Amino acid sequence: YLIWRGDLSFLEAPFNEIDNLILSRVSYFPFDNTIEENECITIKEAYEKFEKLDKQKIHILQKEDIDLFPALAKSERFANLKLKKYINKIDIKSEKQFSAITIILPDNTAYISYRGTDNTIVGWKEDFNMSFKSHIASQISAKEYLNMIAELYPNKKIRVGGHSKGGNLAVYAAAFCLKKIKNKIIQVYNNDGPGFCKKIIESNEYIEILPKIHTFIPQSSVVGRLLNHEEKYTVVESTQVGLLQHDLYSWQVLGGKFVTLEEVTNGSQIVDKTIKEWLKSISPEERGKFLDILFEILNSTDAKTLSEMSSNWFASAKAVLTTYKNLDSENKEIIIKTITSLMNIAKRNVLARDKKQNPK
Repeated sequence: YLIWRGDLSFLEAPFNEIDNLILSRVSYFPFDNTIEENECITIKEAYEKFEKLDKQKIHILQKEDIDLFPALAKSERFANLKLKKYINKIDIKSEKQFSAITIILPDNTAYISYRGTDNTIVGWKEDFNMSFKSHIASQISAKEYLNMIAELYPNKKIRVGGHSKGGNLAVYAAAFCLKKIKNKIIQVYNNDGPGFCKKIIESNEYIEILPKIHTFIPQSSVVGRLLNHEEKYTVVESTQVGLLQHDLYSWQVLGGKFVTLEEVTNGSQIVDKTIKEWLKSISPEERGKFLDILFEILNSTDAKTLSEMSSNWFASAKAVLTTYKNLDSENKEIIIKTITSLMNIAKRNVLARDKKQNPK
């Protein structure tokens, strides 16, 4: 896309859905120690500063970002877009992982890009909290961030977007921001982000923003079909398989549009059906208790990220097994009962699918 359209300014070729996907990825870039809190610099300037940093001390969330960052910095279309108000906060106590950045475009608009889940354990815990909480910490921060940016740029129209949890944050922020700000939002982009608890999708705030939401999911989407959605979605062709299709670098584009398919795969439908049935079978209180125990076990490894756990897998596995062994009988029963319920529902749905495909 950059090779084909990178030399065209936004005034020559208006903003499109692929621009959305690129800018939703920008929030994942390693801007710590590159952009100061109140600094406003271009993508080109940010990359020049990044180039001078010690790469050994920088955590890259996905290796493809290292190719995309300079490609944007060297393109006519993206190089001079301005970056503003980068924020990256981890709060273990409130179980919050929140990061966002605002990109100022030459068409007098701002694109607010929310980062999805990084590989911190607290970030994954917060994701799971969505299964039993209506308003999680990063959603509240996303709403406050949108209100702040809108006040900072009162004359600009706003696009809001993100990938994975970032897509969920974009929808939440657009739904629950101040009424006067909601009217300034042009579009909301949810790139394979999970949905919400029933209480959220039944709210007037969510219903009001529905017409502005553009949701894109790959053909075997798992994350993008979690929980409840009411908006329509576009199925994008991915070159990966299964859960790996969540990787937006695998999504296929042609010109300024995605390569689309008619519907999701059978596998995606089964996963979606299984998780929805599983969540119905256990109360929100039971979900919360199960997740607290599960992450108590994971935290026993003293690892802060999933990468730390995997790089020292033997010690991590030992700590996990020891902690599980020391759980009281009630907590062990909760873990076993919850996981067994999920496996039984999955098995039943797979068998039903096979029977339908092979009625003999």
